[in-house]
Amino acid sequence: MATAARSSSRADAALLVGCVVVSFIAIALPGAERTADGAVTSEGPREAVAGALRRTIVAPLVGLQRGSERWRSAWTAGERQQLVIDSLSMRATRLQALQVENDQLRKLMGLGTRLEWGFVPAEALHSTTPNDGLVTTLTLTAGSTAGVARYSPVVAADGLVGTIRNADPTMSIAILYTDPDFRASAMAADGNSFGIVYPHAARVGGGDSYMLELRGVPTRVNLKPGSVIYTSGLGGTFPRGITIGSIVQELKTAEVWTRTYLVRPAVSPSRVTFVLILSPQRVTQGTGNIWGATVNADSATKRIAAAGDSLAKQAAVLQAQARQAALDSMKRATIDSVRRSLGAPPLSIAPTDSAGRGAQRAAPASAQPGPRRDSTRARRDTLRPDTTRKPRP
Repeated sequence: MATAARSSSRADAALLVGCVVVSFIAIALPGAERTADGAVTSEGPREAVAGALRRTIVAPLVGLQRGSERWRSAWTAGERQQLVIDSLSMRATRLQALQVENDQLRKLMGLGTRLEWGFVPAEALHSTTPNDGLVTTLTLTAGSTAGVARYSPVVAADGLVGTIRNADPTMSIAILYTDPDFRASAMAADGNSFGIVYPHAARVGGGDSYMLELRGVPTRVNLKPGSVIYTSGLGGTFPRGITIGSIVQELKTAEVWTRTYLVRPAVSPSRVTFVLILSPQRVTQGTGNIWGATVNADSATKRIAAAGDSLAKQAAVLQAQARQAALDSMKRATIDSVRRSLGAPPLSIAPTDSAGRGAQRAAPASAQPGPRRDSTRARRDTLRPDTTRKPRP
């Protein structure tokens, strides 16, 4: 091993010495001949030796130099391209965030337009609890100076967010439905099923951490998955008709007389950036048909169905009365026909009343039949001999 290393070192030293000698010889050789204006007329020995060296001994070194230059150019181009890609990614992310924010602002402006009065707009600053990292409170950029009071409802375009806990002159703190102290009286879309909304006790993380529970629903009420839940207006904190969420499934509990349902909220606290704070006057007078369109639509549907049932009943009554009047008319016509065949005068028919019942009047005295004996004789004349019976004494 040592002998081979020494031999390689000697070969390298000899090659270096040879290169140095050849370089000095090439420098000493005369160069190319040039004219007065600097143009080359013919190559000299120096150029010939330099060209031969580049093609033989120096060729690998020249190749390495060119390869390193290409790699350096490719590395620089890759860095520039990566910078461009990173810049585009940041712009795309910022653009997406701006689009989400613009959508929320448009929805909130539409909500404010429908409400018309009785609200204070505010920007939401998020804060989390140190235990589970859930968003339970929001710091709002509006306070008592703008009309914000304690227990004022906080809403977004999609539905209920929370309520005000503390109100300073310029800032306020709102608790969300994820706070353990949150409660809200709720009802189903039909307006006949009521309960109380609580934060979901079993928090498993992720989106399920923001689930709610609808407790105290009577056992006779069976809410289907997807049914929308609204605030009922009971309790005086929230007006009637604000969307809370939708039913996911029924939860098994130890309660016998009531049911408990799992509710998915309509608003995600982590995505709330702008809200509206309702004033106490708006809570007292209600919000009208803003979120509770389903409730009003169901009520209108029930009224229409009730009106349709009433009309159907009236039509059935009128049809029955008409049928009864027709039967009464046929009955009277039959009686008159029989009386005519017996030689007796027909009954006088009074006009039918609104119920289709005809009133029979006695015939006038001139039309009354004669004594019983004459009437019997008249009937005997009109009847066949085999059906004639002897008159009573």
